[in-house]
Amino acid sequence: MEEVEKLGQAMSAIRFPKMRDEVISAIRALADPGHQETVWRKREYPHDGYYDDFSTNIHILYDDTGVCEDPFGSIGLYLKSQAEAEAIARVAEALNELLEIEGAGRTDAEYLGSPHWHAVVRAASVARQALED
Repeated sequence: MEEVEKLGQAMSAIRFPKMRDEVISAIRALADPGHQETVWRKREYPHDGYYDDFSTNIHILYDDTGVCEDPFGSIGLYLKSQAEAEAIARVAEALNELLEIEGAGRTDAEYLGSPHWHAVVRAASVARQALED
């Protein structure tokens, strides 16, 4: 019962819980090479009306929430803690490096094929754990 109470208190501290869900979804997509291969590269969607790609997740993390531009300022808005913000900051570093080196406007397949892509997946995997704990 205490665990449920703590979870409820933590979620009530988040100002935009639905957007937090979007951030978590984007981080999960960035952390999942199987999803990336199936959905982003092959365009095999799990059900009608579903769509996901690299660009969609970048827009969530940068444009819609700004969580990758200011992870620490996102605490209380979309993120619960300093640890979550630190993990997101590492994702932002990996993404920024990828985009700086590869440039904007590449295809998903080109990003996935970049030697810098693995750093994005690793950072997102750590962030996913931080966000889901």
